[in-house]
Amino acid sequence: MFKKVLIAEDHEMTNFSVQRTLTELGIANDTRNYVYYCDHALMRIQKGLQENAPYELLITDLSFIDDGTQQKISKGSELIKVAKQLQPDLKILVFSMEHRAEIANSLIKELNIDAFVPKGRKDAQDLKLAIETIYQDKKYLSSHLKRSGEERKDYHFTDFDKIILQLLSKGILQKDIPFHLQQKNIKPSGLSSVEKRLNLIKEILEFSNNEQLIAYCKDIKVI
Repeated sequence: MFKKVLIAEDHEMTNFSVQRTLTELGIANDTRNYVYYCDHALMRIQKGLQENAPYELLITDLSFIDDGTQQKISKGSELIKVAKQLQPDLKILVFSMEHRAEIANSLIKELNIDAFVPKGRKDAQDLKLAIETIYQDKKYLSSHLKRSGEERKDYHFTDFDKIILQLLSKGILQKDIPFHLQQKNIKPSGLSSVEKRLNLIKEILEFSNNEQLIAYCKDIKVI
């Protein structure tokens, strides 16, 4: 798990909440690892590089309140851009009130962020899953992001979809699903068919992993 994490968040209670989530994941944290301004975050990143003790993960908001303090950088997107220039391998997780999927996708495409989690209900669980996912060098887009065009509502889950999703939700590994399909005499039952179907669903619904897909299917009561 990550050893050194920096939080850039101007709301004190949210800042403390993120720290608590890190603690629950076993990530040691102290007062030197969170800041309320983008400029201060950038200084911490620079200092970490200078001391040969770089941060591994930056968790940042996109919007920072203007309280009159003079700042060179006042937006999360600007912080991300400069931080990536200084330290290209720095993992970046955006934790924001922004809920639009198109914004999250544009940040992944343009600024190469690693994860996007919107603030709201169950965001602590979402944050944990995001951190665990990007630690494995995978991208993470929250299932709670709002999609444009109502694509998700229009998607029709087949009976086969529901069966393999139900098996996944019970904790059965993807590679073991064919065995359970064969036991029930369900076809197709090959691993290739299962993988192709799950990949297609995730691509259409814009999920990056099975955990997000299962969480979404539970929310809409498909499973």
